[in-house]
Amino acid sequence: MNKLIFSSVLTLSFIVALTSCNLIGGKSGGALPNDGQLHGLSPAKTWTPSRPIGMVYIPAGTFHMGPSDEDISYAFTARNRSVSISGFWMDATEITNNEYRQFTKWVTDSIAAKLMGYVKQGQDGNEYVDWAKVKTIKWNDKATTEKIDAIILTPDNRIFGKKELDPNKIIYQSEVFDYKSAAQNRDATVPRSAFIVKTKIPVYPDSLCWIRDYAYAYNEPMAKSYFAHPAFGNYPVVGVSWKQANAFCEWRTHYLNAYLESKKRPADPEFRLPSEAQWEYAARGGHSQVQYPWGGPYLRNKKGCLLANFKPGRGNYAEDGGLYTVRADAYWPNDFGLYNMAGNVAEWTSSLYYEGSYNFQHDLNPDVRWNAKDSDPPRMKRKVVRGGSWKDVAYFLQTSTRTYEYQDTSKSYIGFRCVQDLPPSGRRR
Repeated sequence: MNKLIFSSVLTLSFIVALTSCNLIGGKSGGALPNDGQLHGLSPAKTWTPSRPIGMVYIPAGTFHMGPSDEDISYAFTARNRSVSISGFWMDATEITNNEYRQFTKWVTDSIAAKLMGYVKQGQDGNEYVDWAKVKTIKWNDKATTEKIDAIILTPDNRIFGKKELDPNKIIYQSEVFDYKSAAQNRDATVPRSAFIVKTKIPVYPDSLCWIRDYAYAYNEPMAKSYFAHPAFGNYPVVGVSWKQANAFCEWRTHYLNAYLESKKRPADPEFRLPSEAQWEYAARGGHSQVQYPWGGPYLRNKKGCLLANFKPGRGNYAEDGGLYTVRADAYWPNDFGLYNMAGNVAEWTSSLYYEGSYNFQHDLNPDVRWNAKDSDPPRMKRKVVRGGSWKDVAYFLQTSTRTYEYQDTSKSYIGFRCVQDLPPSGRRR
């Protein structure tokens, strides 16, 4: 991790491009015999398969996407159709508080390192965080707090004068390449920089969503403790907007590839949010025309136990074992090995929510995306949310039910999980 760029992070596509051109990463497959024959050239000298912890492989296949039961709202926003999906890797559980906290700590450490001068010049002229020095930071030391005063709450915002980090100052510098815009461009003179999108994203979850989402209800304990207390460490992170979820995926990509680069190994494909079609395909667990991820039309097993965390009956929240959220690995997984694809927390997808999108999407890896700007109208900022949550009735738990939320909002019932595109031969089961 001693080669992570602080001021700006290289996009994954750039890393891959440089590797394929022999500009970084050492030799690219060894010397070729000069015999005039075609031997092929590998982009890397060696390659050792690896597997991100907690991910399972979802094999390629075809399924019927859309409602498996009556469309009770008669909105016809999802029509049943056959689509094919490429294989991909997916997190077995929703991203937990502990996992997301690793992201917030990395961003905090990076900012503190710059403020304290714990950076060093790389051979390419860029500034890099000196992670060896970061480990020596004494956060409670007076000298340290004076140097990082820029990210500490101002005196008028402190309670009993306690110096704490200002969550609004913990910002991740997102830099991504817009492939859609680049593909549509026909002018070869347009520079690559025209398609690089740079955004500053505050990374801390919005804990106040526990209060904001429910009028005339006492949820202050969840606002105070859910992300902060270790008791909730393995519970799914909530209060994270669509933008923050994407920032997490971007950071996770660079975090892994910085390690691979340090070992002179080729970079892995990016982590990202699943498309709506990928999510539904994974939720069905290899079954077609099933209402719920466990494969049946019922919410209870033969012993009468509920199979997910949701709002049973007329509001007996505790009957399923959890009043609010439960551990991310609670209940039985579906046949792909994925936990809580129904209930617990709903999940962000990468797809734009458009009522008629099923009518024109391709039948191979269908998806509709839109990189909405702050100036775009609200309807262009709607992102598909799937799976239902602890506060929803059973209808929202169905694998085909689609709803939406705005990309810049955060809710106490929406989390996310990541996917990665890589053939199964590239991972050990």
